[in-house]
Amino acid sequence: MILKTYARVFTNDAESALATFQALHGAEPHLKFRFGEWDLIGIGDTFIVGGTDAALAPIRDSHGPWIVRDLDEAQRRLEQAGATITQPAAASPTGRFLYARHADGALVEYVEWTPELVEKFIRAPQREGRLSSQL
Repeated sequence: MILKTYARVFTNDAESALATFQALHGAEPHLKFRFGEWDLIGIGDTFIVGGTDAALAPIRDSHGPWIVRDLDEAQRRLEQAGATITQPAAASPTGRFLYARHADGALVEYVEWTPELVEKFIRAPQREGRLSSQL
């Protein structure tokens, strides 16, 4: 069900944060785009979320994104486990996403990538024997 997990880093300066993670990974980011008021950057297993304090406030206590094979199935399983959907499924540049508050209180973003992104960032690296953290 879960294809990839990211550790989120919130920052007011995404480019400065990116420079640090590029030095650590020795690589360029595999995802980089703007969504609403946020600059979003994926590098390895790190997901940098840049924006103002006000823009970051609604999601600052969240984890993820956790990339799932099927968002509808993930929602079904989350609800069965006692989670509350705090933001219903919506479209994004990478596919679809939702936010769920788990029964223990953790707030997590779940994302279903487009088939093209799953192939590029999950399946192709697997066939090459690479870990998604090496992207």
